[in-house]
Amino acid sequence: MKSFMKRHSAEARPLKPASLYRVYADLKKRFGHQNWWPGETPFEVMVGAILTQNTAWSNVEKAIRNLKEKHALNPDKMRGMSSRRLAALIKPAGFFNVKTRRLKAFVRYFHDNYRSQIKLMKRRPAAVLRRELLAVHGIGEETADSILLYALNKSQFVIDAYTKRIFMRHRLNETSDAAGTSLDYGAWKNLFVSALPRSVKLYNDYHAQIVMLGKTYCKSAQPKCYECPLSKYL
Repeated sequence: MKSFMKRHSAEARPLKPASLYRVYADLKKRFGHQNWWPGETPFEVMVGAILTQNTAWSNVEKAIRNLKEKHALNPDKMRGMSSRRLAALIKPAGFFNVKTRRLKAFVRYFHDNYRSQIKLMKRRPAAVLRRELLAVHGIGEETADSILLYALNKSQFVIDAYTKRIFMRHRLNETSDAAGTSLDYGAWKNLFVSALPRSVKLYNDYHAQIVMLGKTYCKSAQPKCYECPLSKYL
């Protein structure tokens, strides 16, 4: 499998940004529409976006379940809760002390700027919110864009490890080398934003399709290249 991938990726012409919608269509045909991000409320999505850093989603689900069982999945309750208690509840998500500090910083920001109200936050322009979120301790670009897209319905395309892995293997464009090291987060994001219609619905489902592909076929080890719905691009 690995020799197949390396041989064909070296020979293939890089995908152009205009091809991205065709890639999305191929993925949607294989997987169908994805209902992502899983969460009952916008705040739950925000918490999930912070907890999912450096861990599997199944672990995040356990942490979310703990919070719900203790009626603690609430910004004001989390803000008033001791760090020790919060860390114990989110322990399944890993790095629980680090993530406790990040959640505390986020709910403090949410309270101080928007009185812990989603509707007030949604009124702000995406660019302003993104700058604010990136200034919150522990929130990076992927987490900020996940919150904006999935919790606040702002048209921000999310770039994650799956995206980079899949499109590096298919040599997305000529500005990246074989390892894709020349593209930073902003450059990756611009490839999608410049090529696709600005649509919350499209951005949402496209990223969900990428996640599904990365989890089922384009794995970091032992990828299923011959079965992959994007095998024709290799």
